[in-house]
Amino acid sequence: MRYVNLLLDADDTLFDFPKASARAFSRMCQLHDIPDTPDVYQLYHQINLELWNAFDRGDVTKEFVTLERYVRFFDALHLKRDAAACNRDYLAALGECVYPLPHAEDVCRTLVSRGHRLYIITNAVASVQRNRLQGSAFADLITDAFISEDAGASKPARAYYDYVLARIPGASAENTLAIGDSLTTDIAGANNAGLPCCWYNPRRAPRPQGLHIDYEIQDLRALLDLV
Repeated sequence: MRYVNLLLDADDTLFDFPKASARAFSRMCQLHDIPDTPDVYQLYHQINLELWNAFDRGDVTKEFVTLERYVRFFDALHLKRDAAACNRDYLAALGECVYPLPHAEDVCRTLVSRGHRLYIITNAVASVQRNRLQGSAFADLITDAFISEDAGASKPARAYYDYVLARIPGASAENTLAIGDSLTTDIAGANNAGLPCCWYNPRRAPRPQGLHIDYEIQDLRALLDLV
């Protein structure tokens, strides 16, 4: 066995986050009398993406992102709504939206049956991620989940990976592989931590300059041949 410990990103690697987010957004709109149209959701999505990119760069906190996205969203729509209440209801709905990506559950079950230990590494909101994992088929497959809020640091910071590795018995760069879809958090983070990494790239985006990528897959099932 090449890698005993597999560090798996959650959103867009195991879970279909765009689908979950769209469903949760619709629920929030229903509760707060907000137009629920593709254009309105695209506006929210763009604001949200810009703020999470700032978070990934270390410019803002997660708490700032989750509230500020609604402040800017309602400002752009010229609507008066309670941003904190809308964010709370969106996150509550998001925690109930569990949509595994194709083959994700089968791949994880096969890996566990082979003796691998699976760990979630995520920057997502802690309450949301815990609810989604508990309500998913992955609950009995994941050895542990390491959420950045608990770690006091986030991907791609070296401090986050130090936190993770310190809590996995015997983990090292020789027996641990990081897997995820994000170049800026998952791959850059693995590089910062000196860990081998696998880029999940279903959209077949071009390889970037300046990052080391040990493996690249477009289908999660290909992971079974790597580890």
